[in-house]
Amino acid sequence: MKERSVTYSVVPRVDPRDLSAGVTYYARAQARGVVSLADMAVRIQERCTVTKADTLAVLTALEEEIGNGLCNGEIIRLGDIGSLQVGVKSEGVKCEADFRPSMLGKVWVHFRPGTVLKEMMDDLAFERVAPHKKVVRRKK
Repeated sequence: MKERSVTYSVVPRVDPRDLSAGVTYYARAQARGVVSLADMAVRIQERCTVTKADTLAVLTALEEEIGNGLCNGEIIRLGDIGSLQVGVKSEGVKCEADFRPSMLGKVWVHFRPGTVLKEMMDDLAFERVAPHKKVVRRKK
């Protein structure tokens, strides 16, 4: 396994726009695991003089402030990491006067990477792994 490599698998896909076209194989990123806020606090503590508790307190406050800012319609700039902004989908109308708030639909958080992440992505290494097996969940 390479250090600092992104794992991927190759999976079959059918184009929903052309079901008769058959299967085509594509790469799909495979996560190695999950890093929680507590995990990040431990990692940060190992790199500087701030304690895990202090780091976790700051990360938790950051999490809350990001949520508050997004809910207030603000763009959240995280320095060279990137920025976060709320996006929204809606139904379309021919005339602006016909638009109603009830036409608003799905809301999501849009992330735009900054220079640090963009530069990191330029030098990625890749490692092919087996696809995860699908877990079939039965309804109760």
